[in-house]
Amino acid sequence: MTPRDASESPNGSPDNRWSDLGRPPLSTTALRRGLIREGGLWRRVDVVQRTGSTNTDLVARAAREDLAEGTVLVAEEQTAARGRLDRQWSAPPRSGLFFSVLLRPAEVPVRRWGWLPLLTGVAVATGLSRVAGVDTALKWPNDLLVTVGDEERKAGGILAERAGDDGIVVGVGVNVSLRADELPVPRAGSLALAGAVNTDRDPLLRGVLRSLEDWYGRWREAGGDPAVSGLQETYAAGSATLGRMVRAELPGDRSLVGEAVAVDGDGRLVLATGAGVQEPVGAGDIVHLRPA
Repeated sequence: MTPRDASESPNGSPDNRWSDLGRPPLSTTALRRGLIREGGLWRRVDVVQRTGSTNTDLVARAAREDLAEGTVLVAEEQTAARGRLDRQWSAPPRSGLFFSVLLRPAEVPVRRWGWLPLLTGVAVATGLSRVAGVDTALKWPNDLLVTVGDEERKAGGILAERAGDDGIVVGVGVNVSLRADELPVPRAGSLALAGAVNTDRDPLLRGVLRSLEDWYGRWREAGGDPAVSGLQETYAAGSATLGRMVRAELPGDRSLVGEAVAVDGDGRLVLATGAGVQEPVGAGDIVHLRPA
């Protein structure tokens, strides 16, 4: 069964999601036409009107169906989207890009799969720069930052979850047209507030997914080696975390303060501490303590 185009009501006629002309619905048909091609990564693109979490849905589908790598699930609205540490967030319908992709990097050792959220960050930043004209910086490990006025604000995030033994689902959420009075917290941001020249979600989504296809292909061909694929260098160049004093809030109610000096070959953030040692951090919340 082919999912209904998200721009149609159950009987096939246009629905009231066109009532906000500044936030038109996505077209499943147009996205499939623009993204699915012979020999390409993207095999299936579905758009749903509303769901709790595209990541949750796609992980569940991968468990019960024989889904091909390159399946993309897009939502016009998410009501229970999750970030790291199961933090929940929501946004007005059609105000952002909310999607998840299923990847099966069979050629890459599992120990290198930790690079996938960082790879996705590079791909999203590259795609948004090309299409929206907005510079998006990367806060380790999975936040997308934009500049609004003279403030650095979070405009999106990335969450990767295992899907069986050979798959991983990577979810992306980006605030696109969110206005100041719609921000969930004052420190949040959006592409529109950062001065984007284009907030049409169709070309934005296609640009991001094409960029992700390109970076994923390079990384996979290199066996997941972040140096050979150019990923490690590109991530460092776009990082908003490197060169700053940060506090890493670690599991077990521990914290570590130091200068973020590198991202190592396993995708860990390396901190130079006051004790004169360099410590890699593989998981935790990072708080920027001073401007770069």
